[in-house]
Amino acid sequence: MNELKREKLAVQAERVLLVSVLLPGAKNDPADPIGELRALAKTAGADVVDEMLVNRRKIHPGLYVGTGKAEQIADRADQNEIDTILFDNDLSPAQIRDLEKVASRKVIDRSELILDIFAAHARTHESRLQVELAQLEYTYPRLHHMWTHLERIAGGASSAAAAVGGIGTRGPGEKQIEIDRRLVQKRLTFLKRRIAEIDRRKVRQVRSRGEGFRVCLVGYTNAGKSTLMNLLTGADVYVADQLFATLDTRTRRWDLDNGTHCLLSDTVGFVRDLPHHLVASFRATLEEAIHADLLLHVADASSDRVEQQIDSVHEVLDELGCDRSRLLLALNKTDRILDPTVRQVLAAKHPEAVFVSAATGVGADRLMAAVGRAAAGGRMHVRLRANCGNGKLMNYILSHAEVEKQSYEGATAKIDAVMNADHVEALHAFGEDVTILA
Repeated sequence: MNELKREKLAVQAERVLLVSVLLPGAKNDPADPIGELRALAKTAGADVVDEMLVNRRKIHPGLYVGTGKAEQIADRADQNEIDTILFDNDLSPAQIRDLEKVASRKVIDRSELILDIFAAHARTHESRLQVELAQLEYTYPRLHHMWTHLERIAGGASSAAAAVGGIGTRGPGEKQIEIDRRLVQKRLTFLKRRIAEIDRRKVRQVRSRGEGFRVCLVGYTNAGKSTLMNLLTGADVYVADQLFATLDTRTRRWDLDNGTHCLLSDTVGFVRDLPHHLVASFRATLEEAIHADLLLHVADASSDRVEQQIDSVHEVLDELGCDRSRLLLALNKTDRILDPTVRQVLAAKHPEAVFVSAATGVGADRLMAAVGRAAAGGRMHVRLRANCGNGKLMNYILSHAEVEKQSYEGATAKIDAVMNADHVEALHAFGEDVTILA
């Protein structure tokens, strides 16, 4: 057949066939191996018509699933009038091309599907740039194999069904895909430069909020982070029962019971096998997690896959270079746990975890107390003598301390303050310009 041209524009939801290839060591849920792909597809606005599970000992280099199974997939697609075949695996450009030749229809792998969802949910200029970079880095090596021409890519649609373009075609905005590789590389260079500027600005913004204890919500997507943030802070953060409902970081003040407060930030959720280039592109968005004083890991305690989801979050945090010793586990959605032994098992495995229900508010007081203890344990009263002529030093102190008393003696500022222990330690870098008296 002629090479498939990915230029069909459709506003209706696409009829899709889901294919999950289970290899040795696969992290899929044994009870529902295709469940997460199904949720991803529905979030993208697809109409899931059929599903197939394929067990293989190793990847077929040409078609990923082998010739016979590829033909079976093509037959199932023909029988069900399928528009698009979604794989729960990452495929090479050549494998996608060869599968499309066999099936005579579009084939999308896991990474492209996740990127498509991110493109549909990106709202701010920052997140759109980050999604575009991730998509172009995914697309760049596939230009020769996958596309002959794509006249329009629709980005930033409010929903997949409303987007102009089918699954896997939303993204960077109106452009030609079969453009010269030099132009693609030029765009990539521009995006990386702009995102680096955003990254530096984000670091400055995060550090400028150093006057309060910083807590960052992290967790598997759809674990209830945004609902929990609304409960704790009274914020009106968007909440939806879908994957990747939140892409942009939001920070709100959270008043704790002990009379202190902290800054609580919500971040994008994670999934297993999150594309590495997507993590890299969203590093600026995840800067809150990197620099947080406490990582509040929200996990769905009602999920049969809670342990695997916790491990997936740990993998992403490790990739970002986050210190997991600063992590507090909040086992959420306890109102959905019907079997008391489930809670007992989780409590035995995670004795330091706090059980909470963001939907009902049960356990919020215990969570607040745990965060309050963490905030108090890392803070100390200090008395400083600082050289007023060192602008960087004075700015650092004012940005990272809660000043209780301040007076001047010539060119020296005498400051009584409360600071995080690590910020006190960082003052030593200013040498003789600062003296820590207590």
